[in-house]
Amino acid sequence: MTRVNSRHLVDPQLLPMLDAFPTVAITTEMLPAMRSRPPWFPVSPADIERTDLTVRKVPGPNGAPEVQVWIYRPRDVQGSMPCIFHIHGGGYVAGDAAQAEGGHRPLAADLGCCIVSVDYRLAPETPHPGPVEDCYAALTWLVANAEALSVDTNRIGVMGESAGGGLAAALALMVRDRGQLSLAFQHLIYPMLDDRTCVAADPHPFVGEFIWTPHNNHFGWTSLLGHEPGREGVSAYAAPARADDLGGLPPTFISTGSLDLFLEEDLEYARRLLRAGVPVELHVYPGGFHAFNVAPGVNVAIQAQRDSRAALKRALAGGAG
Repeated sequence: MTRVNSRHLVDPQLLPMLDAFPTVAITTEMLPAMRSRPPWFPVSPADIERTDLTVRKVPGPNGAPEVQVWIYRPRDVQGSMPCIFHIHGGGYVAGDAAQAEGGHRPLAADLGCCIVSVDYRLAPETPHPGPVEDCYAALTWLVANAEALSVDTNRIGVMGESAGGGLAAALALMVRDRGQLSLAFQHLIYPMLDDRTCVAADPHPFVGEFIWTPHNNHFGWTSLLGHEPGREGVSAYAAPARADDLGGLPPTFISTGSLDLFLEEDLEYARRLLRAGVPVELHVYPGGFHAFNVAPGVNVAIQAQRDSRAALKRALAGGAG
């Protein structure tokens, strides 16, 4: 099926964002510029006053380099606190933990939690399994050092957006299967879960026109896998939608936009989680394309942020995802 123009389906308040961030086709040559772009969210002096930030290197996977983590702690919280283990997005090929500082400082302060954000190695220089193993190593360090960080190991959950959401879901599968750690929840924002979306015989005609396109998706998955997407034998720790069994995963929050390229793979993952007996909270925001939730002053973005924060607050308190 041929994709058609979907601009008329975009929430009108989001149209200025499309003009400010025009869709581009990612190439290998532009990766250095993508990786050096400034953060989307400025850091507020008030949020700096409310939080402490520590950046440190922790042991990586066996035989691999150390992994850098950014640790945010609210200054007004005493005693043990819950923790969000955050994995940034960027199509598996870009992004870093530093870009989220403007969002993580107020989130840590408002929710009274620690946030540990991991700088995993990027593809294509480091294909699968390097990125998810970096995340597992950093989570292992977090749990081992929870007492020193005043973190409650029973209230550690994983969160990520886009490719970070895909890695978060993969990490949750890895934690379940290895049986050495545990997660209280997984919080997935338009997660990038399924390389087979690149080769779908009947693609959704109205998704993926803006920001993250089929071309960019193919580039990201090819970079991560080291080969063409859609082949047999792809690991579920690379593409979580490939997992045969989703039972035993933690309570899950999934949100996406109705025009996001990942819409159908996210809906299918939520359906399969529910069929496996996993508690799921699912949101689809009408007129939202990929990354719509960062648009300032837009009602649908504000609602998405509000729903996400409310779910995190419940999950950190020990409630469902």
